[in-house]
Amino acid sequence: MSTNPVPFHKRRLQRSAGDRWVGGVLGGVAETYGWNATLVRLLFIAGILIPGVQLLIPLYLIAWFIMPASR
Repeated sequence: MSTNPVPFHKRRLQRSAGDRWVGGVLGGVAETYGWNATLVRLLFIAGILIPGVQLLIPLYLIAWFIMPASR
């Protein structure tokens, strides 16, 4: 985990500009919380493969639309 100098309550969730594969949503989540982006992506894919949890794909698309891009 990386140490983020910004206090937790002041962090802003943004799509990643540098660590993006599709829309930058999962890279942005990883950057915001100091997690490994590869692990976040693997957990997302595992969640999609679990039967009955296909709600993740529409949530990703909504987040892609709502989350601002990082500058």
